[in-house]
Amino acid sequence: MRRLKACHMSQDNLPELAKLVRYFILKATTEAESGHPTSSLSATDLMTALYFKYLRYDAAHHQAPNNDRVIFSKGHAAPLFYALCTAAGWINEAELLTLRKMGSPLQGHPTPLFPLSEAATGSLGQGLSIGLGMALQARRTGMNCRTYVLMGDGEMAEGQVWEAIQIAAHERLNNLIGIIDVNRLGQSQETMYGHNVEAYATRVRGFGWETIVIDGHSLPEIERAFAAALKIADRPVMLVAKTFKGKGISFLENKDGWHGKALSRADLAKALQELGPVDAQATGVVALPEPQQPKAVNLQPLPAPRYELGSVVATRKAYGEVLASLVSRYPEIIALDAEVKNSTFAEFVAKNYPDNYAEMFIAEQNMVGVAVGLARRGRVPFISSFAAFLTRAFDQFRMAAVSQANIRCAGSHVGVSIGEDGPSQMGLEDIAMFRAIHGSTVLYPADAVATAALVETMVHTSGVVYLRTSRPATPVIYGAGEKFPIGGSKVVRSSAQDKLTLVAAGVTLYEALKAHDILQKDGIVVRVIDAYSVKPIDESTLKKAATETQALIVVEDHWFEGGLGDAVLNALATHKTAPVYKMAVTTMSSSGKPEELMEAAGITAAAIVKKVKGIL
Repeated sequence: MRRLKACHMSQDNLPELAKLVRYFILKATTEAESGHPTSSLSATDLMTALYFKYLRYDAAHHQAPNNDRVIFSKGHAAPLFYALCTAAGWINEAELLTLRKMGSPLQGHPTPLFPLSEAATGSLGQGLSIGLGMALQARRTGMNCRTYVLMGDGEMAEGQVWEAIQIAAHERLNNLIGIIDVNRLGQSQETMYGHNVEAYATRVRGFGWETIVIDGHSLPEIERAFAAALKIADRPVMLVAKTFKGKGISFLENKDGWHGKALSRADLAKALQELGPVDAQATGVVALPEPQQPKAVNLQPLPAPRYELGSVVATRKAYGEVLASLVSRYPEIIALDAEVKNSTFAEFVAKNYPDNYAEMFIAEQNMVGVAVGLARRGRVPFISSFAAFLTRAFDQFRMAAVSQANIRCAGSHVGVSIGEDGPSQMGLEDIAMFRAIHGSTVLYPADAVATAALVETMVHTSGVVYLRTSRPATPVIYGAGEKFPIGGSKVVRSSAQDKLTLVAAGVTLYEALKAHDILQKDGIVVRVIDAYSVKPIDESTLKKAATETQALIVVEDHWFEGGLGDAVLNALATHKTAPVYKMAVTTMSSSGKPEELMEAAGITAAAIVKKVKGIL
């Protein structure tokens, strides 16, 4: 990816470098016949000054922990990002001109397919959270590098931005520098505050950030602003820059109707003539970081919990206990929670290893973004909250998959079995949501032993991994040392005389076991499968059951749509099989005792017995 150049431009020649970057933006987008050239041109002066005067970055060792980081939260300005990389000599012009073409790593919005991209962006409002995670990682490991985040004025309407602004101020992250490109024009109309840069500065300042308002096209003013930002020692800094969309080309500058439109070849010729001559073979120099290594850690081990057969333990409690016991063995673990750590039991990490815990307060979208930033910088983040509240971060989980980020999630208080708190607290959509994430893993343990095994497995599992934990305490039914591989299941009751198969997970496994015992007394023998791995699901065991028994009944504490039942149906879609019946929650619940609510939902042992007898 590195190329040789005939000459290098001095960092004092920023106007010529900015012109070169504009040249590459226009050439690449016209060649692609699509893209966002005007949105890129507005931030060109800002980012040229950053890259070629203040950034400390070794592109040949882009994963090095001492590198500064740049996040293009304004992901549609990808042409600017790639043009900067070209002007720095990190890619050549021929590579740049593959922008947006099939098979090219230079996607329409940045993704890690391009190795110098820190994370996937383009769903606006998420980049500051990712940068916050990277800045947090740098501070906790004693690194003096900085994280810069370029944002558009339009995305400042997103609530997640303000979640991140609050946490960054609370953490006093002086190594985080935001840049708002206030170019006034959105996709379809003027942005909320137009060119009123002070409106943005006042709001950000009110959250505790240092703010610097500048002319985003005055290179001397931009340089002074970055120099001042680097001297702020007690808080994050936001540069609020007044810019013009399409800056540098008169027929584009500050003109509506050009968002997301590339220039025709005729218009490109006019634009390049106006831009003037450039030396496309020249490069600017990006300074290298100072040598530095993360500080060493020495953590005192915490004994692993032991769960005896027959003891009663909530899987949410086992999650917290086991995670805390793993930190000394895997010091890269960091737990994040949305201010419910005494319910998810992430508090065990917070109390025993405070440096391996980060409180994210009630801001789940930001929490996921911070986890992505931490994961992209080598940490093993485990985030936790009520499963119902994680659903508001679906887009963030979706983008985490695009970022190729390995994040682990624990959602507690699932299903109607939580009881009296009522439907606003019940996670009933979570399996469907996480199953829909590309490359995800969905796990649903029934007891503490299964939870313990799966939490450690999660440390080594790639992608977005979701662990569904329950509020009620459940009996330990597995012996210590039992294995729970991802993609597996447990056949907990079976015989050669099985008439039907019951498939369950979590709390409904116990209802299936009760139903098994009741039916057995009536001379009806059924198989019971613990489908603790919902995605990937154990297809071979299900197909065997479908061959050997007359029907499968899936019982789950989740909405009828998208849950374990649908996972089973997908697994058997091409198999000549017995019919599959789904027993799940179909009506809006209310407050009540867990057993009352499960009975009302029709997912108790009595309901299962009735269903089995009805089928037979």
